[in-house]
Amino acid sequence: MPTCDLVLPCRDEAPALRALLPRVPSTFSVIVVDNGSRDDTAAVAREHGARVVVEPVPGYGAAVHAGMLAATHDHVAVMDGDGSFDPAQLLPMLAEVEAGLADIAVGRRRPVRGGVWPWHARAGNALIATWLRHRIGMDAHDIAPMRVCRREALLDLDLRDRRFGYPVELLQAITRAGWQVSEHDVDYHPRAAGTRSKVSGSVRGTVRTALDFAQVLR
Repeated sequence: MPTCDLVLPCRDEAPALRALLPRVPSTFSVIVVDNGSRDDTAAVAREHGARVVVEPVPGYGAAVHAGMLAATHDHVAVMDGDGSFDPAQLLPMLAEVEAGLADIAVGRRRPVRGGVWPWHARAGNALIATWLRHRIGMDAHDIAPMRVCRREALLDLDLRDRRFGYPVELLQAITRAGWQVSEHDVDYHPRAAGTRSKVSGSVRGTVRTALDFAQVLR
């Protein structure tokens, strides 16, 4: 019986979902947020028992927020739907939050081999994380690509960014709110064949994301 919702923000991730969704532990009720897909993302999600939410406003933050509003369990997890993460690694993160040992558990990417994390994306991520640690004392080294927390507590933060600045706004908000953060190493795999990253797939995508980050840094 599921005890936690798992929100997967997706755009053109059908090839990844075919392999990913059967691997999601039964602890999680999956919500696939279709954020403007041109492939059969929604159909594949439904075929594998996921609930599909359509969010027409483009942007990572818009998709995640739509998933949060659709979630029904007390706890919610968020993870990319591109096949780069193992959903089973959410289980110890959820257990920690459910036990009250942390307000939020976040992932810290560990590439399984060279070339998985392009240099431009890795450098940009490191720069943002370092800035946040030194500027506001954030207790994490990555921008929470996987995370678990209480749904209502997250909604109470009233996050406003609807683009790629959302995770940075989240980390700033939880730090200033005094949340206890637990960081877990998580395996970072190559994306599923047939999909392309909107962020790290090109230098242009990384620069665009960095500009979104800059809009919320304060």
